[in-house]
Amino acid sequence: MIDKLEFLLALAREKNFGKAAETCGVTQPTLSAGIKQLEDTLGILLVQRSSRFLGFTPEGERVLDWARRIVGDVRAMRQEVQALTRGLAGHLRIAAIPTALGMVSALTTPYRAKHPDVKFTILSRTSIEVLTMLDNLEIEAGITYIDNEPLGRVRTVPLYTEQYRLLTSADSPLGDRDSVTWAEVSRIPLCLLTPDMQNRRIIDRLLREAGNAVEPTLESNSMIVLFSHVRTGQWASVMAEKLANTLGLTETLRSIPIVEPDAVHTIGLVVPQREPMPPLTAALVAEAKHLSAAYGLDN
Repeated sequence: MIDKLEFLLALAREKNFGKAAETCGVTQPTLSAGIKQLEDTLGILLVQRSSRFLGFTPEGERVLDWARRIVGDVRAMRQEVQALTRGLAGHLRIAAIPTALGMVSALTTPYRAKHPDVKFTILSRTSIEVLTMLDNLEIEAGITYIDNEPLGRVRTVPLYTEQYRLLTSADSPLGDRDSVTWAEVSRIPLCLLTPDMQNRRIIDRLLREAGNAVEPTLESNSMIVLFSHVRTGQWASVMAEKLANTLGLTETLRSIPIVEPDAVHTIGLVVPQREPMPPLTAALVAEAKHLSAAYGLDN
């Protein structure tokens, strides 16, 4: 039964029978037959079919919800039994929004020091993708905004607050200022993240409320791309303070506080709302709480 539920989850992720079979390490006929056997066992149609995947039936959507819970619980049980016999070991997958990537090491480094047999995969994703992957059991944890858009059924641990800076060269317009306003920032050319990023939606709102909707001169889903352009001295961008410090400032590159208003958003760890919590995830939550306390957010 569990393997057939895994097939169902893979199909929900890939939206394609062939790709789902590949991720499960089986042939397409094997996957299709497994889902058909699940339908026969339950006595309902789960998947709308033609020559390709068309989606899930309403009954299939409900079974999919149960499949996520059941498979998640089985994985957690296996982890716990394994931890009892040979300590914490395995693979921890974390997806983080681009602005938080520089802070992931503050969690993974102390984690690995305590649990050297755990391996990590760190992925850069949008806030929506983080929650979708968490829901589909593609990752064990995410790092994203926890105070700006709906999160759904997750447990959160605040990690740090994100404040915003204008990154620009010292000899550019506004480059000699100790602080700038959002209204002033809205009047200069900017390179920003793409609109699918929550950070971009936050910045767009702040600039719009300051009186001027901005059309960026360059967009990218990579902070490295934005930063490399700013470092040429010919571009400016709005970045989170901690990310700018992580990427590194030069003698000619300035990070200027943006005020009026002083915008602050909270970045946090999100994990599935599941009890008991899988051991790998529980250890990550423990590290997140240490980091939260260090930044004074544990109240």
